[in-house]
Amino acid sequence: MGEKTYLKWYNKVGYGSGDVAGNVVYAFLSSFVMIYLTNSVGLSAGIVGTLIAVSKLFDGVTDIFFGAMIDKTHTRLGKARPWMLYGYVGCAVTLVAIFAIPVDIGTAAQYVWFFIAYTLLNAVFYTANNIAYSALTSLCTNNSKERVQMGSCRFIFAFATSLLIQSVTVGFVAACGGGAGAWRTVAVVYALVGLAVNTVSCLSVKELPEEELTMAAGKEEKNEEKYGLLEAGKLLISNRFYLMICGVYILQQLYGAMINAGIYYMTYVLKNENLYGVFSWAVNIPLIIALVLTPMLVERWKGLYKLNKRGYMLAVAGRLLVVAAAYIGSVPLMLAFTAVAAFGQGPWQGDMNAVIASCSEYTFLTKGKRVDGTMYSCTSLGTKLGGGLGTAISGWLLEISGFSGTLEVQPVSCINMLHFMYLWLPLILNLLILFLLSKMNVEETNAEIKRGRQNLGTN
Repeated sequence: MGEKTYLKWYNKVGYGSGDVAGNVVYAFLSSFVMIYLTNSVGLSAGIVGTLIAVSKLFDGVTDIFFGAMIDKTHTRLGKARPWMLYGYVGCAVTLVAIFAIPVDIGTAAQYVWFFIAYTLLNAVFYTANNIAYSALTSLCTNNSKERVQMGSCRFIFAFATSLLIQSVTVGFVAACGGGAGAWRTVAVVYALVGLAVNTVSCLSVKELPEEELTMAAGKEEKNEEKYGLLEAGKLLISNRFYLMICGVYILQQLYGAMINAGIYYMTYVLKNENLYGVFSWAVNIPLIIALVLTPMLVERWKGLYKLNKRGYMLAVAGRLLVVAAAYIGSVPLMLAFTAVAAFGQGPWQGDMNAVIASCSEYTFLTKGKRVDGTMYSCTSLGTKLGGGLGTAISGWLLEISGFSGTLEVQPVSCINMLHFMYLWLPLILNLLILFLLSKMNVEETNAEIKRGRQNLGTN
């Protein structure tokens, strides 16, 4: 007899559409905030990078805090959905604020404006929304296949939205007249779209009763577990798979930040900023194809571990070939091998939420406490730390290299740095991710614990 099913196709699609909302914020911010600040507002890439890095100091605490708050929430909408619904209002407002820095308030005030808006977006509103959205994977169904399908569905929407944002934004800004005012107009449009889609996504699924979630893990809790923020942090740190997932997620977002620095690579190395949109197609279309295939591949290879490891072996090979193609000067080959690498990265994107759900189950099996919301803090933590630090590092490296947004032709030191940022760093990051994924067999570990308990019960 197969696992009980909980969701219809429209629940999965409705849930997945929530990453449209997430990525009109995240893809827009991570791809374009630096070039907006350096080339339209006139701020220093190095100072912006430092402000972003300082902002990240708040993120680790708020991730665990909001995860714990979700676990303790009990409302008519459930535990996670209220945070997802209302958190996005703040996301929309602060996104517009970041791209609406007044041009006449003085440089120091502009830096302060950016820092406050960026910190509120990342450390507060995006955290609450994103952790809640990710946690719904384990709160709406106990079916492992449905969790994989939900993950694949959400990331299809995520990468499709990223593709659209990265493809049209440069032209959209130009159509709005260019300059800082045009960026503000584009941000308002994206924020309104995200607000509407997030609301639809939130109302597309319902959370299961807590009793059913607990029973599915193989153990009934007679009394609700109480734990504070400090204990929640200890539970996470004691779970080695959580630490691995955080590491992978941070490295992934660092990788994405370096790929997003491609807009500088296309503008100043390949001499065609419109190629950024073309390379976005080479990244996102293979990812979407891989996501569609992921549920079938998980079933064929009987689990997530082998699929994720083999996928990133392909990703490493693809990025190595991108480096080779760049040095022989072939843009078509760079595009082809970029697509190969992206296809290899796809399965992990699709089944990541299912892996986190298994990671949460590991904590329950070993500690006897449900920490679903807190466990999913790794998605928000990884996105913000990895993406934010990646953007900060990009700013620092550009500053060190002698980059200036006022120059049409950058110095040789900057061109060399852009080669390192766009070609070599993504390869190194993929190698590190592959190493971590090779250690992350949480499914088999959980199965061994359950078998051990069954054997004890029969003796």
